[in-house]
Amino acid sequence: MEEEIKILCVDDEPNVLHSVRRLFLDDEYTILTANSANDGIAILQGNRDIQIVISDYRMPNMNGVEFLREVRTRWPDTVRIVLSGYADTASIVSAINEGEIYRFVPKPWNDDELKVTIANAIERYHLLKQNAELAIELVRVNEKLKGVLGEKTNLLALKGQMLEANQTILFSLPVAVLGISDDIVVQCNQAWVEDTGYGWNSLGTSIEKALSLELIAFIDEVKARGKTIKKISINGIQGWLFGSAMLSGDSQPRGIMLVFIPGDRL
Repeated sequence: MEEEIKILCVDDEPNVLHSVRRLFLDDEYTILTANSANDGIAILQGNRDIQIVISDYRMPNMNGVEFLREVRTRWPDTVRIVLSGYADTASIVSAINEGEIYRFVPKPWNDDELKVTIANAIERYHLLKQNAELAIELVRVNEKLKGVLGEKTNLLALKGQMLEANQTILFSLPVAVLGISDDIVVQCNQAWVEDTGYGWNSLGTSIEKALSLELIAFIDEVKARGKTIKKISINGIQGWLFGSAMLSGDSQPRGIMLVFIPGDRL
């Protein structure tokens, strides 16, 4: 059974809420509306399965970015979109870079473009959900293998099984993943090869030889900050690049993981 898509639209102008309802009248979406940030939060508290949240930027008491920042904190799985005029672009781009919002839609919007944005947001929601489920499965497999560790005498064989399971799940992830250790490319999956244009021959190669200067600069930023996100073009392919430093038990960095999700221009 397919998951019901629920979209919450928050705007203090009733005509905007009416326009959104009318626009998606023929789509199989459940449209919920609120005329203030506080009302939007109340609706989210009563409907925790809302996938998409659209908010106007200019609202009394709490603007759209502040509202969506609160939504991200309390309901991080939602895909958040802000509506606004171009005068607020600087604040909105900052919010995009910090991960509070997924997309900025200018007012007045083009109906076809807004519908495409919502369709892409739903696809992104399902993609990240599938990714999270695979990550949980990876943890389950690891815990299972650890549980039988004491019953096995061949420790090397067990490590091989665990590595094989990890590699299988990594290879099956629907998002592009690249692993780096000591500035050497140590792992990647099929999605990385398909979505970035980089080949398997980059494995075992230093990042200076394997990657572009822009990617190397991004990796340096991950090392400095621990994690970061950026809109980027890899070999002409536009998308979002996520970076996270993997720490050892003594909090020392032991590697960098990059995740690339292709997407349309903002």
